[in-house]
Amino acid sequence: MMDTSGLIHLMNQKARSFSKELNEYVQPHGLYTSQWTILYVLMKNGPMTQTAIWKYLQVEAPTVTRTLAKMEENGWVSREYGRDRRERIAALTEEAKTQLPAVKKSVEDAEHHFTGSLTREEADQLYRLLQKLGTEERRD
Repeated sequence: MMDTSGLIHLMNQKARSFSKELNEYVQPHGLYTSQWTILYVLMKNGPMTQTAIWKYLQVEAPTVTRTLAKMEENGWVSREYGRDRRERIAALTEEAKTQLPAVKKSVEDAEHHFTGSLTREEADQLYRLLQKLGTEERRD
């Protein structure tokens, strides 16, 4: 089995670097990377419970709750009670929906800047490889 500690370390460093860079691109919209990830999930999936969001993002529940509270305060999301008072459902506001195209453009600009040294084929391959990470399939 190959020593993957260098690979995991490099992936972690690149993820942190990209997150920092993405912050610079979304801050003009009054957002942080963590907020963008929630906007993205809601944009793709529609309204979701807070539990479904933190499970999908693999983030602690209190972190998502705090982030959503700030986003609600800033007009990005609305939160309603679900089946009972323990369940909260988050949804994009109409204001957020009007601002999303500009935010998406900034995120795409960040992605292009960060992956600019890759060919289209390399970027596609990286995407496919990242999707495979953490799956049960083994190739030794």
